[in-house]
Amino acid sequence: MDSQMLEKYARLVVKSGVNIQKGQTLVVASPIEGAPFTRLIAEQAYQAGARDVVISWKDEISAKIRFLQAPEEIFDEYPKWQKEFYLSYVREGAAFVSISASDPELLKDVDPGRIMRAQKAGNIALEEYRERLMSNRNPWCVVAVPTPAWARKVFAGLPEAEAVEALWSAIAKAVRVDTADPVAAWAAHKANLKKNMDFLNTAKFRSLHYRNSLGTDLTVELPEDHLWLGGSEYTPEGLEFIANMPTEEVFTLPRKNGVNGTVVSSKPLNYNGNLIDRFSFTVKDGRIVASKAQTGGEILQKLVETDEGSHYLGEVALVPHASPISDSNILFYNTLFDENASCHFAIGKAYPVCLKEGETKSKEELARLGVNDSLVHVDFMVGTADLEITGVTAEGAEIPVFRNGNFALPR
Repeated sequence: MDSQMLEKYARLVVKSGVNIQKGQTLVVASPIEGAPFTRLIAEQAYQAGARDVVISWKDEISAKIRFLQAPEEIFDEYPKWQKEFYLSYVREGAAFVSISASDPELLKDVDPGRIMRAQKAGNIALEEYRERLMSNRNPWCVVAVPTPAWARKVFAGLPEAEAVEALWSAIAKAVRVDTADPVAAWAAHKANLKKNMDFLNTAKFRSLHYRNSLGTDLTVELPEDHLWLGGSEYTPEGLEFIANMPTEEVFTLPRKNGVNGTVVSSKPLNYNGNLIDRFSFTVKDGRIVASKAQTGGEILQKLVETDEGSHYLGEVALVPHASPISDSNILFYNTLFDENASCHFAIGKAYPVCLKEGETKSKEELARLGVNDSLVHVDFMVGTADLEITGVTAEGAEIPVFRNGNFALPR
């Protein structure tokens, strides 16, 4: 990607992604390969009036060495200084950018038990941090830059340098920085998403019924006061931000105990450096009672068994099959992109903001209202070109929502 487009991308992340405010601190979590782009984000943030830009560098190769060689007990611990780092900044009202870029198969020869234990320890330690972001109390944004290992996986037939450039090009198109005015392009995109959101929020469906030729046959009940969101998010103070770049989804939450049937994945899931592929779940009264996978079955089972809440679904997201990322025919092996090419669900924690006044309610109140809670929130893709979704209203009327993989809503 040329320098001008990189600068536009960094400006978009700062101005529209987290919408940094004067005097606010920005915390960036970045892989070391993303250093040039991360520095551009810092420059743009300071120019926009940020008080400070704090960078947390990540090195997945070092992480793999630790998983392979560290003593067993270390994976049940989380460093106190890292916990304090995130909690101190989230409590002071910082904004957070996370750069998603990893080798999809880096950890395939690591004991999955070690990975899951480390993640669980981290999620427990950072529960308050995660709660604040999932309730939109702090602005946050997830974006991506290529790394050589990731690019080689996506564009396996190209030399490394060409693969990286091809991935940069695909990312630029997905986040609309290949346009003359990315901010204006995003404004138009958010308006289009809002049309679908407004219809769904007006319809107030009691349930959605999914069917396709892969074998998905699933009924998803929705809470009475559910809200469909998409595009922009807002802090309690009304500050607008975009949590994911790219984003093509409108999403809500299911009623915890109201999901029944079978759901089959349509794309591989890159989870903690492992690929899970061709998998399915059987769900009864909301709970995942059986799972199977052609690849990564052990990883999948350990994910489901993370805690009680990881046996349930926490997100329902609608993405038309005819959307930019899907139309690219690129399998990114990265959920940030692949979930925006496909309708998807998430295992685990629900977003409280998807329930009317949910961000103001206690955990106990949310639980009574059927909102799932968990240490994890992991999206998996189910959308196909032949997916049909039918909405059922409180009066029992059936309304087509998706036909042939795309929205069938009246305009």
